[in-house]
Formats: sequence, C-alpha cells, structure tokens
Amino acid sequence: MSVDPQKILRELFDTAIAAAHPRHVLEPYLPADRSGRVIVIGAGKAAAAMAEVVEKHWQGEVSGLVVTRYGHGANCQKIEVVEAAHPVPDAAGLAVAKRVLELVSDLNEDDRVIFLLSGGGSALLALPAEGLTLADKQQINKALLKSGATIGEMNCVRKHLSAIKGGRLAKACWPATVYTYAISDVPGDLATVIASGPTVADPSTSADALAILKRYNIEAPQAVIDWLSNPASETVKSGDPCLARSHFQLIAKPQQSLEAAAVKARQAGFSPLILGDLEGESREVAKVHAGITRQIVQHGQPLKAPCVILSGGETTVTVRGNGRGGRNAEFLLSLTESLKGLPGVYALAGDTDGIDGSEENAGAFMTPSSYARAEALGLSASDELDNNNGYGYFAALDALIVTEPTRTNVNDFRAILILETAQS
Repeated sequence: MSVDPQKILRELFDTAIAAAHPRHVLEPYLPADRSGRVIVIGAGKAAAAMAEVVEKHWQGEVSGLVVTRYGHGANCQKIEVVEAAHPVPDAAGLAVAKRVLELVSDLNEDDRVIFLLSGGGSALLALPAEGLTLADKQQINKALLKSGATIGEMNCVRKHLSAIKGGRLAKACWPATVYTYAISDVPGDLATVIASGPTVADPSTSADALAILKRYNIEAPQAVIDWLSNPASETVKSGDPCLARSHFQLIAKPQQSLEAAAVKARQAGFSPLILGDLEGESREVAKVHAGITRQIVQHGQPLKAPCVILSGGETTVTVRGNGRGGRNAEFLLSLTESLKGLPGVYALAGDTDGIDGSEENAGAFMTPSSYARAEALGLSASDELDNNNGYGYFAALDALIVTEPTRTNVNDFRAILILETAQS
C-alpha cells in the first residue's frame, strides 16, 4: 500500500473537527418556531460560530451577546461577539459575564433565550461569587490547571466560586424559556460538567469543592475557604422551580467525531479501533496506547495492520518542569519515548479547538524516525518529558500542527496509524 501517513492522519483530524463544527450540527436542533424575538447568549470556543448559525436561520428578531476565546470570533451582524482569555479568566471575561446577567435579568414568560455553550465557557464566562475577586478565581484556576485535576474536578470548584455557573444562569433567566445548545468537550458528555453547567442542576456540593482543593494541596485564599463554607455558595439543585423552563440539548460530542474519523479511515483502507473518551495523565494514557500498538504489530491483536487506533477525551498534565506544551504534545512525547521508533507506526495528537494548552499549535505528528532524529539533535525524549517540553521537542523536529482556531471543541483527538510494513 503506497500511502502518505501524515496526509492520512491530518485528513482524519480534519474530518473529526468538521463533524463537530456548528455549521454542520446546530441548525436541526433550533426550535421549529423561529419567528418572534429571541435573545442569544453564549460562552465557549465555538460560541461565535454557533451565533453565526442562529443569525442565519432565525426568522424573527435576533439580538444578544456571546463570549469566545481571543482569536475565535466570527462575523456576526446582530449578536455581539466579545473575546476574552482562556484558560485563565481575565477582566474582559468578567465584564461580559456581568453584561450577560444584565441582559437576562428582566425577562418574562413570553421571552425566549438561546444559550450557546461549548468548551472553554467556564473560564470565559467568569463572574466571581459574592465576596470573591477575579484575582481569587485566577489563582485557583492556575493551581488547578497545574495540579493534574480532572476537568470534572476543576469545574466542580469553578461552579461553586461563580455567580453564573452551576444552574445560576437559568435562575437569572427565569421565568423565560431557555434553550441551551451544547457542544461537549468532556468525557461522558455530562451537562453538569460542560462549561460548569450554567443552565442545569448541579449534583456536586460546596463540600466537594473544598475536598478537591485539599486533595490537590491547593492553597486557596481565605475568602475562597470562607465562601465555600457558607451555605449561600451552594449551586442550583434538581427540582428547583427555576429549571422548569430550561431545556438542554447536546448537539455534538467527541464520539461523533471519532466515528466520522473511523469512516474516513475505512475509506482509506485502514481498519479503525475506537478506544473512546479517555481521561488520566497524558503520559500514562500514551503508555497504554503504546502497549496496544505493540500488540497489533507483534501479534495482530486486537486487529491486524493496516489499521488506525482512535481515541478522544481530555487527559491531564501534572506540571513538574519548565517546558512548553499542552496535553497532546505531552501524550505524543510519551508515546515517542515508549515506542522508540517502532517501524511503520505514525501518530497524531491534537486538540480539536486548534489550541493545545496555551500554545499556538493544535498538536503534533510522530513518525518512526522522530525518536532517532531528536537524539541526533541532542534531545532526549525522556528528559524532555521530565521537563514537560513536548512543544519544544516537536518544534525542533518541525512536526507541529498549526490549524488556527477551528471554532469548535470536542476535545482531544488522537490517531495512531500502523502500516503493514510494521510487521516485517
């Protein structure tokens, strides 16, 4: 089989992204009655692209305000788009969160609100709870990002420190009807976790948030501890009357993107193996992928080459070094160290939003020659992994993938391509 492995991997990545883009998935879910006035609000890396779709297909009066990450805007005519910082919130996110609450504060039963939600919304719609400051939230957010906490754990803390998350936005909209359309970027696709669930009931508690801070040895400001110890910090719970007119609809999820990539792989002549939505330390998840890869190469199990292993989800990185790189670069660096140039094996790891962590690349490529080429440049995969320097490692190999912001987000995408020649 004469193939260009990197071209195939990039096509799989692009297919996964396209399968979750708002222009392809949102319109069928909008209300059947699209006449009359609607207020559109939104938060997340896909929020502006989602707003464009609503503008195009809504037949009545449209107005509103959405916030997205810097560089992820869109050309909306009726809905204002504001850009703010992610993953650590900034003053722009604080200001727009206040404006969003003001926009929905005086609604009645005849009003309709469309809330466009996607990954990143938790940091972008940052309005601290009573008695807390933006600096308090920034400090906690930075510590959580370095701690190795899962996205569910991080969002549990975030929503209890917020005046807008954990169902509080739905409470602010009451008694209007609220339609939430969400693109999932979390393992399990839980509505309570996606962007910290601003319009749904929250099963977690303030005590859970305190326990998470303790578990990861995060030194929180005293104001944070005091607030989480206050009953007023509790989020909106199931059965609250303010949720009676709040409707949640998931319009895209990581599994859809993995399945679309699997179809593309079959068309290219590769048997796909979908491992699904995964969590855990990036470097450890990579070791599991390496083990499955070796089993395929050496024993043809659980399937024979040529094939491709596909997985998604959101891994974590416990930062110990001073290097650069997000969780996808970390995954690929650990995979490179584990496989050490295994013949016939190529891999791609990237974030479907186009940004791996806080870098400008979406991810990177690994080839059978990556390990040896890096060593020839004086780079040890093991040492670079110790320094959390996946970005630097693959930049030196000219193997970074730069997509620019994709304006969607179904989290990470990983593909390991195994050619028949690997068995020889």
